[in-house]
Amino acid sequence: MASAAEQLAANINFSALGKAEELKKRIWFTLGALIVYRLGTFIPIPGIDAISLAQLAQQQSSGILGWINGIAGGALGRMAIFALNIFPYITASIIIQVMTPTSPFLSALKKEGEQGRKKINQYTRYGTVALAALQAFGIAVGLEGQGGIVTEPGIFFRLSTVITLTGGTVFLMWLGEQITSRGIGNGISLIIFSGIVSGLPGAIAGTLELGRTGQLSTFVILGVIVMVLVVVAFVVFMERAQRRLIVQYPKRQQGNQMIQGDQSHLPLKLNTAGVIPPIFASSILMMPVTIANFSQGQGPEWLNVITALLGRGQPLFLIIYVVLIVFFAFFYTAMVFDPKETADNLKNYGGFIPGIRPGAKTAEYIDYVLTRITVIGAIYLSAVCLLPQILTGRAGLPFFFGGTSLLIVVSVTMDTVSQVQSHLLAQQYEGLVKRSKIRGNRKRGSKRGRRK
Repeated sequence: MASAAEQLAANINFSALGKAEELKKRIWFTLGALIVYRLGTFIPIPGIDAISLAQLAQQQSSGILGWINGIAGGALGRMAIFALNIFPYITASIIIQVMTPTSPFLSALKKEGEQGRKKINQYTRYGTVALAALQAFGIAVGLEGQGGIVTEPGIFFRLSTVITLTGGTVFLMWLGEQITSRGIGNGISLIIFSGIVSGLPGAIAGTLELGRTGQLSTFVILGVIVMVLVVVAFVVFMERAQRRLIVQYPKRQQGNQMIQGDQSHLPLKLNTAGVIPPIFASSILMMPVTIANFSQGQGPEWLNVITALLGRGQPLFLIIYVVLIVFFAFFYTAMVFDPKETADNLKNYGGFIPGIRPGAKTAEYIDYVLTRITVIGAIYLSAVCLLPQILTGRAGLPFFFGGTSLLIVVSVTMDTVSQVQSHLLAQQYEGLVKRSKIRGNRKRGSKRGRRK
């Protein structure tokens, strides 16, 4: 027997979407914000020779800069005002989250509730500005080192580049927050999502062109299509997978009534961290790789060796990427889920896991289960992000067909659709409440009429 919520969710359709005025406003606001972002990826910073820059971007397209450029929607290759994308904000968030458990000051702020969270967010914004300025300065110096790209090298170009790129990142940070509060879905994730999806038509056209010229066989193209479909299905399955812990509630006395015991479950997602680990790992890799690639051929020999090993599909890149993904899978899970707090909440409401004593033992058991499923989640993330990337790297296929991009696109789509369904479900509940009030008023009115 389906619950009332499940029945309501099954009845959600496009007619319900047409009646949801508030939801439509949020969707239109989100689309408008993403259009503004996409327009900004085509506005170049001043003082750049577009032809020379395009040649450099073509040379770096097979390395990690091309990979990051794909996530940024091509803004880095065009050296647009949004070339840094939202990565400095993500990096600053990582630094703040890592420092919070070890810093007494940040730990105290976190315990202050909403006011403390606002202060921490403010420090994250300050860190974003500092990191963006640092990366922008490195890019400006690197571009000046590439002959012919900068029309007028000098202090003015460096200053204008730092101001422009830092301002672009700050604007994207603000735009993402606006989408989250006034639109639908997570703003930061949707910005990255739109950048990846914008490369889909070009990726498909490039793949078909490789097939037409004979550089790729028909069987390889069909194999890639099957691989993409399998990865999408696998990601959907794993993102919905849960480990449900049975929670038992005993009989209890409420007034003069004896309420029977109830049984529920505590859902633990297999991948609690979601798409955060690959995004964080990409953000961490961006800063050293940007410097290394722009200095290629002009720096010391050891730097050239590192640059070669950090190419997409190369051993050093794969090792560092996997280590970062696994680390952030465990780290972010520990940040968003506290077994001790969950165990205390169960104890306060009288719930317990059968066979486990309430309190500390329950917290230990939840932590044990959570650690085991996080291991599986980290392996799943590493496999999805690396295996397709190795295969497509060997075949020379466009970036879009990499596992990281598919993981981000599928996960963000599922999260956004879930939020749309939540809004529609809330609207249906409001409609039911209004109709029940109208019926109640009618019944009371008819009873009064009979009495008269």
